[in-house]
Amino acid sequence: MRIPRFYDPQTLTEGNDIQLSDDVVQHVSRALRMKPGDYITLFNGDGFEYKTLLTQVEKRTVSARIETLLTVRTESPLTVNIGQCISRGERMDYAVQKSTEMGVKKISPLLSERCEVKLPKERQAKRISHWHQIAVSACEQSGRVIPPEIDMPSQLEQWLAQQDADLKLVLHHHSEQPLQEMSPPHSVALLIGPEGGLTEDEVELAVSYGFKPLTLGPRVMRTETAPIAALTLLNYLWGDVS
Repeated sequence: MRIPRFYDPQTLTEGNDIQLSDDVVQHVSRALRMKPGDYITLFNGDGFEYKTLLTQVEKRTVSARIETLLTVRTESPLTVNIGQCISRGERMDYAVQKSTEMGVKKISPLLSERCEVKLPKERQAKRISHWHQIAVSACEQSGRVIPPEIDMPSQLEQWLAQQDADLKLVLHHHSEQPLQEMSPPHSVALLIGPEGGLTEDEVELAVSYGFKPLTLGPRVMRTETAPIAALTLLNYLWGDVS
């Protein structure tokens, strides 16, 4: 039987006894109804997994002993930062979830001219927390040990000006050079437009900051589909997808 995996942000040290965090307790005690003597796998974002023995299970508290530190190879060697223009509701949730499964290192929610989502500053922290939890759940499911960083929302040009990746790409219907002909990068910044797409002025702005137009074929993809297709291709060429 597969050992359940959980993200627990506290410090994890081989041989230590710990109290599991409230979120993990809810799954272990209430949802899965696990018992003392059962094993779980924990990760906290430090790049390792920890085989952990449950020693005491109660409704609101669970004690455990970290038995073994495990080295895993589930993080992509290619660092990809996606600038994802914010889409409505479940579409953005889907983009965050699937991008995490595909190995993205950072997701930067962006506001652009055709972005239909208005996100007041007082709601931004709550929305970032929501997306972070989606990413954590995707890591638990996919075997990743380092959840992607999710930035606070920013304006498109602000994000463009901050990027210093080896290769900078903007999804667009016209591509000047096939990816296969580009020099293999260690890091990629990838700009993906909103549901209505980027304007021509925004594409030109991205190009002025060193971004190269990239097309993923003759079909128009939804904003939540594009990062999955792009990450698959990038990791096939230069990452760990074979």
